[in-house]
Amino acid sequence: MDGKRRAFLDGERPEDVVLYLGETAVSGIDSLAERGERVPGGVALVLPGEQGRSAFRRATGVDAMSFAGTASDREGRVAPDLVTGTCPEAEGEGGHALAFLLAFVEGENQEVGGVYAEGDVLHAYAACECGTAYSDRWVIGER
Repeated sequence: MDGKRRAFLDGERPEDVVLYLGETAVSGIDSLAERGERVPGGVALVLPGEQGRSAFRRATGVDAMSFAGTASDREGRVAPDLVTGTCPEAEGEGGHALAFLLAFVEGENQEVGGVYAEGDVLHAYAACECGTAYSDRWVIGER
């Protein structure tokens, strides 16, 4: 794992976003790999917030925040490395792979309460190759 993604996962880059773009879901994966980290099945990129959201839209054709809103309607499981996940449609099945992902951090907020009072929360919004969009979230450092 490269230093930027590790720093993001450790809560040291709260203004950045992480994108995972699967090689079967987007074109130009080799060009993207020059700007990010080649991982099994695709590329992980750590980019400043607005730049990352724009890159997400260019790569996937989907507005980042609209996608997050859609994916938040369904819970799934995203691995702590942000490059793999478990699609909620894949129970008992194999072959479901992550197509793309958007992750960002929301800072600790005592006023909101719940999980947000426990620390900075990592939000991960994923799309499976089967077309299912899902989300996961956790307090940084608890996975």
